[in-house]
Amino acid sequence: MKRMLLRFTLLIATLLMIAACESALTVERRTIGIRPGEFIYTDGYLRSAYPFSLDKVWAVCEKTLSELKATDIQKTRKIATGSLTALIQADKVRIMADYLDKDLTSVSVMAGSSSALTSRLIHDRIMAILKNP
Repeated sequence: MKRMLLRFTLLIATLLMIAACESALTVERRTIGIRPGEFIYTDGYLRSAYPFSLDKVWAVCEKTLSELKATDIQKTRKIATGSLTALIQADKVRIMADYLDKDLTSVSVMAGSSSALTSRLIHDRIMAILKNP
C-alpha cells in the first residue's frame, strides 16, 4: 500500500513539473509550443493576446518598432488585421495584429529566422507600453 501511494505521489509530482515547463508538439509540419505566461509559439511566431482594442495595439506596435530604431518599415492594415515588417539591426521582424474581440487583440511576432528570445522581448516591450501609455 505504501509503495502504491509513493508511486502515485511521484506520478503527480512529475505531471506537475511537466505542466509547468514549456512543451512543443509537431503536427503535419507545424510546430506548436506553449510557454508559461500565455504565450503560444507556432511556426516561428510567438503569439499572445492583449486585452486592448486593435487600434490601440496597432499604435503600440508602431511605437515599439520606432523605439527599437527599426528601419525599412512596411505597414499593411485592414479592418480586422494588420502586419508590420521591419529590420532591427540585421534581423527581419514581422508583427501581425489580429482582432479577436472589442477589447482583445492577438499579436504574433517573428524575429530573425526563429529567435523566440527576441520575439519575447518585443512582446514585453509592447506590454510595457500598453500598461504605461
